[in-house]
Amino acid sequence: MAIIDLVRWSPQGSKTVYAWRFPETNLSTYTQLIVQESQEAVLFSKGQIVGKFGPGKHTLNTENLPILRSLFGIPFGGKNPFTAEVWFVNKIQTFSIDWAVDKMAIHDPDYNTQLPLVAGGRYGLKVNDAEKFLIKAVGSKTEFTQDDLTEQFFGEFSTKTKSQIAQYVIKHRVGFKQLSAYLDELSGYLRNVLNPFWDNLGLELLQFSITSIDIDKSSEEGRKVAEAIATQASMSITGHTWQQEQMFNTANNAVDGFGNGNGGLLGGLMAINMMGGMGGGGAVGNGMMQTQFDQPSFGGNSPNVQGQSVGPKPQMELVYCSNCAKRYPSTSRFCPYCGDPYNPCPRCGTDNDQNAKRCVSCGLPLQSGGQNCPHCNVPLPTGATFCGNCGKQVQASDVCARCGTPLPPSVKFCPKCGNKR
Repeated sequence: MAIIDLVRWSPQGSKTVYAWRFPETNLSTYTQLIVQESQEAVLFSKGQIVGKFGPGKHTLNTENLPILRSLFGIPFGGKNPFTAEVWFVNKIQTFSIDWAVDKMAIHDPDYNTQLPLVAGGRYGLKVNDAEKFLIKAVGSKTEFTQDDLTEQFFGEFSTKTKSQIAQYVIKHRVGFKQLSAYLDELSGYLRNVLNPFWDNLGLELLQFSITSIDIDKSSEEGRKVAEAIATQASMSITGHTWQQEQMFNTANNAVDGFGNGNGGLLGGLMAINMMGGMGGGGAVGNGMMQTQFDQPSFGGNSPNVQGQSVGPKPQMELVYCSNCAKRYPSTSRFCPYCGDPYNPCPRCGTDNDQNAKRCVSCGLPLQSGGQNCPHCNVPLPTGATFCGNCGKQVQASDVCARCGTPLPPSVKFCPKCGNKR
């Protein structure tokens, strides 16, 4: 077997190799060992370390390796063969190890529920104890790469990372909405916690960063949570509520069904009503945002309600019958289902009972004894001094508000009915 005269390692390729074993073991006391910068060489013979060498050129003689005399009985001088494994350890600093953990369920203080999260980032390691690293991490391999390192210790690393992120979030009550602002602080916290784990393997955790923490969309549960959060954000930006969101969806489904011939007239009328009508100058969707108190005005002489132009409107609206509660077009004079007369409120168009004193929707007085406001033509209750719709005065202060009797300037009570002036 040939004796090796020169031992060296020149890493090739782009992959990161932490440790490499020289393939030959037939050495001699004349063998030259060349160790490059950022490398360290460790010699093993008969199950124990016989020497460690830093960068430079070394001769493997009994001066550098005095233990050879006890192991092999090698005397001083001469070219004496012996067997030993030579390991080269790469001590370069690396900052390119990507990591990711999933299935991380954390109780979030913002939403007060369990959120399935994923986290990812990058970290860097450096071998600071070659002997410990070779014994505890490398073992019997002939080459130990960065992929070997991450694969071998992924389980323990993943468990520790998940546990520490959850503990930090719970302890500091950091919700999902604020997590992005704490990534730097959380990264430093995890580096300090995880460093002892790597130090036990002869490695030093030089850098640890978290680049993202997000909802785990790989599961059905995570996709539903992400969709709910996105919907909530959309509603917060546009200012609509969850109920209105459902109405939008229902209206869209009705329109789709109507367009495909599946919804029929009912689906079309339902969509038109929800979306506030398709004509008359109102924007699509206005009706959905209005309550019963903000319905479009009916009649040519109706007042201007909340800044809307309320001139004559030929458009059709759907109203609820006050007798049978079924809906029918406002252009009908009678309910087509029960025959009850349509008694519309002058302000909002709601159908009211013939004997109703006030509108059931907006509260406008309906029985006035024949007197209307001279300013907006809305019926006035008996004895009213001011109009309940436009707020303008409808009677002179020198006339009794109850019975209409003229009052002298000096009296405080009506001499006819006793009403206070």
